[in-house]
Formats: sequence, structure tokens, C-alpha cells
Amino acid sequence: MSSLLEIAVNLSANKLTQQIPDYKRFLFYDIKKSESKIIGIYGARGVGKTTLMIQLLRDLNLPLRETIYISCDHPVFSGVSLFDFLEEFSKKGGKIAFVDEVHKAPEFQAHLKSTYDFLDIKVIFSGSSVVQMANPDFTRRFSMYRLPALSLREFIELELNISLKNYLLEEIIKNHQDVALEIIRELNKEKILKLFGDYLEYGVYPFYLEDKKKFKDRLSDSINATLYTDLAELYNIHPEKIVTLKKLLTTIAVSEPLELSVENIASVTGISKATLYKYIDYLSRAELIMYIQNEAKRFKSIRKPDKLYLANTNLLNALCLNAKKGTMRETFFASMLRYRHSLYYSNKVDFLINEKYLFKVGGKNKDFSQVKNNRNSYLAIDDIEMGFERKIPLWLFGFLY
Repeated sequence: MSSLLEIAVNLSANKLTQQIPDYKRFLFYDIKKSESKIIGIYGARGVGKTTLMIQLLRDLNLPLRETIYISCDHPVFSGVSLFDFLEEFSKKGGKIAFVDEVHKAPEFQAHLKSTYDFLDIKVIFSGSSVVQMANPDFTRRFSMYRLPALSLREFIELELNISLKNYLLEEIIKNHQDVALEIIRELNKEKILKLFGDYLEYGVYPFYLEDKKKFKDRLSDSINATLYTDLAELYNIHPEKIVTLKKLLTTIAVSEPLELSVENIASVTGISKATLYKYIDYLSRAELIMYIQNEAKRFKSIRKPDKLYLANTNLLNALCLNAKKGTMRETFFASMLRYRHSLYYSNKVDFLINEKYLFKVGGKNKDFSQVKNNRNSYLAIDDIEMGFERKIPLWLFGFLY
């Protein structure tokens, strides 16, 4: 184990010399302030978990012997006991360990628990959203943070190298004209609708910065890695079934959300309903899709179809050559709201937010005819910079985090 630690220290030092973005996502500051002994970061592939960990490590300014970065998917850690390694690191004066891709370590949950109980070190780890890393048994001892995909606000900060505020949903609903004006002034001569269009196409994953022209290829590789590596390994799915999972993704991409009843998908894909429910759960855990329940399911178990969407608009563009405008709008709205808000769909409108606010999502000609008597009903309207009364610009919901 001592020789492995020596190798790991050298690998960690090499990692610290690599170039990473200076831009720090909002979780950086939350985790930096946390005094928890063990902190977990989970999220989809490509959202920036590794970059966040290296930024946190560099910010510590501790001697190399007191900190270490390891990635459990590196060949040198194959079959290694995570607890034994961390124990050896602790004995040699280690204080903080950053453990990337922790789900690749055998029985990692038991090893982290033992580390918490018996070792005097701090651990910050990352793992795939595919793993049940937020289950109650796991989170009682640890502080867990989900790193979502980039918001529109973060994308604009990256693109323009400026700092912008995020806003509470209630602020946007009540004061959307003032909020929109404040943001547009900050953008100076840049056009918000142009930036919004760029975000929908390629701005969700930070790796777009490396090569915008190759972004779709890189995203396609990420989708395949999630399917053929993460899901296949964790759930022992046969390669032939992975092809079916990809077919399911494509079906969701080219369909209207409410066309996607389980019966319809089962018919189109040739998957049994029981298997389909299981696959939908897998894809949801991997943050490749999101499913929105009907509001009626809050109160009783009734047979209402769920709305199925791809998890974000970049996935929609990658899997569908001509994505429907309405689906694109709803996908953006749902992806921005679901990080911090409860989200249902309603028979009257597109979405019910926080069991209070009703929203229709659409273009300039959308009106209140379906919900004209409800004070808590609003329109999220595309292709407008500024709203009026209960008509709110769709892009503004990209500033919730």
C-alpha cells in the first residue's frame, strides 16, 4: 500500500499541473464553506465534477503531503480497498483526500462509512448520478451536493467573462420586467436572445469550451459512455439491451411529450411495459431524461401518463436533427426549474410549479384562454426580451441558479 500511495501522490501532483477553467460554479462556494467530514458531489457526465474538485484542492493551499487527488477509475486502483488506501494516507499525515469516480471502487459506500467512523481525515468525493448516492442511508452521515448542468446564467458568465446574479422564482414572477432590464443592461451590447439560442444548442455542458465545432461529437461520446459503461456496468445490462435504451432516447427526442404514454413507447420500441418502467428509471438516474408526473398523482394513485423529456436541450439537438420548437421550449423550462422546485404537469397548463404556480410555455401568440380565471397562472414566452404583466420571457428562467 505504501508503494501505491507513492504512485498516487505523483499522479495527484500531475493532475494539479493540468490546465482547468478559472470559472468557479456556484457549488464551489457552498462546498468550500462546509465543515462536514465527508462531502459528496454527484451529477451527470460532463457537468464539471472533476474540475470542481481540482479547484477546491488548489484553493486549500496545503502542502502536497497533506492532500491528495485520486480517481478510482485509474488502473492502479483496480481492486484496491478504498478504506485501506485512505488509512495509509492518514497514517502518513494526510488531512484531505479528493476521491473522484468513487462508484468505480468496490463496495465504496461501506468504505466511506468506515472512513467516517474510524479515520481522522476529510474526504470530498464525486460519483455518477446513476448510483443511488442520495439515498437516506448514505446521506445521513455525509453532505451531498448535486451538480447540475450549466444554467443559462452560468453559460453567459463563461461566454462573456462577467458576473451575473441569480434570482428566486418569486422575484422573477413578481418583478420580471425589472429583473430582465437589469440583466440586459449587464450584457451591454450582447443580445440575450442570441445568447439564449447558443445555450440551447451547445451551452449546457462546460466541455463545449474545448471545441464548439466538435461539441456534438463529444456529447454523443458522453451519451454512449453513460449507456455502455455506467448503466451497463452498474445494472448488468447486456449490450443488445443498451441499443434498446438508445432507441428509447431517440424516441423521446422525436416525439411530443404527451404522445409518450408507456403503451405508445412499448409499441414503438418493442419493449414490455415492465422493462420500460425500469429503463426509464435508469435513464432518469443517468440524467439523460426527466419525467414529469401529472399533478393528480400528488393525492392518489391514478392512471395518468407521465411527460417524458430529454434532460436538456443539448441532448435534444444531439439526438434529433429537427427538434420541435414546442418540445425545445418545454425542455428548457423544465430543466431549469427542476433543480430547486417541485414540478408537475397539469391537464389545464404545461406545468404546475411548487404546487402553486401554473405555467404555459410557448411563443409570442400564446394567451391565457385556458387559465384566464386563475391569478397564479403565467406564460413563459419565447422570442421576447421583455415581458408584460403575467407574460414572462422564457429565457429569464435560466437565471434561477
